Amino acid sequence: MRRRDFITLLGGSVVAWPRAARAQQPERVRRVGIVSGVRDFRATARYSALQQTLQQLGWIEGRNVRFEYRLGMGTNPDLIRKYVAEMIALEPDVILAGGSPIVGALQRANRTVPIVFAGVIDPVGASFVESMARPGGQHNRFHCP
Repeated sequence: MRRRDFITLLGGSVVAWPRAARAQQPERVRRVGIVSGVRDFRATARYSALQQTLQQLGWIEGRNVRFEYRLGMGTNPDLIRKYVAEMIALEPDVILAGGSPIVGALQRANRTVPIVFAGVIDPVGASFVESMARPGGQHNRFHCP
């Protein structure tokens, strides 16, 4: 190999090296907050379905998604406010909420983190969403399964 060819090859490798290094950086880990009055939420069929669906979509706990839990407060308003404040302080990418008291507390305490909720009998009547056809209105902030 001639010297000029070697320098060209080496120069090309050095230029490509930062791109390869960036490509190998780990992907961002998304944080999902789960706030539920049920203490054993992780043992429920709803949680199993969530885990399975996320895995099918490529979201693997410990690899690219991390769950933060605040569980077991029942309908105790003081505990709900405490757990909601803790969850908001963690700045998750999205919050999964169970039940009207928790969704209401999250709505009052939070204006930026999207909330996905279940276990709410009348989300329109509770003023959590504008309508079932357009749950988040203009901003599409709230989502209802």
